[in-house]
Amino acid sequence: MSKRKIVVAITGASGSIYAKVLLEKLNSLKTQLAEVGIVMSNNAKDVWRAELGDESYQDVPFKFYDKNDFFAPFASGSARFDTMIVCPCSMGTLSRIAYGISSDLTTRAADVMLKERRKLILVTRETPLSLIHIQNMKLVTEAGGIICPASPSFYSLPKTLEELAETVVDRILSLAGFEFKHYQWGENS
Repeated sequence: MSKRKIVVAITGASGSIYAKVLLEKLNSLKTQLAEVGIVMSNNAKDVWRAELGDESYQDVPFKFYDKNDFFAPFASGSARFDTMIVCPCSMGTLSRIAYGISSDLTTRAADVMLKERRKLILVTRETPLSLIHIQNMKLVTEAGGIICPASPSFYSLPKTLEELAETVVDRILSLAGFEFKHYQWGENS
């Protein structure tokens, strides 16, 4: 199995716990990774501090890129990043991706994933949804993206917030094609 090149974008939607658990899980899967690039909006940093009470995103062992760095490798299809995960994905980011508005590195990288027919997973975190949100999700889906709402499951009987978030993150990583042991319905974890 060839090693993966992944982009993770973290936007300002509520749900920093999902991003934190995702980054931790990716670090545990480093034998399957060639490269991980991270882009994080200013709002995402503010929400992380408000929800998690720290700046632990600075401690992850992956390279961060400025939100306006259009020279980042994944801003071009020739860099051959194979998957992009936007976690959490705000409705504003979803809208810009749906309409091809490449106004920052996150939306440009998503545009690259769609045009190159590579995997784009948007972990949306909003409720309730307006018709505009639903139509934007439809547009992204029709363009080849995957909408994976941050809807945790309870089959595994999670006992902490991290374990609950992990039910979503495991689904994201499964969609991205990673091989790892995780809870599956009908099996013991």
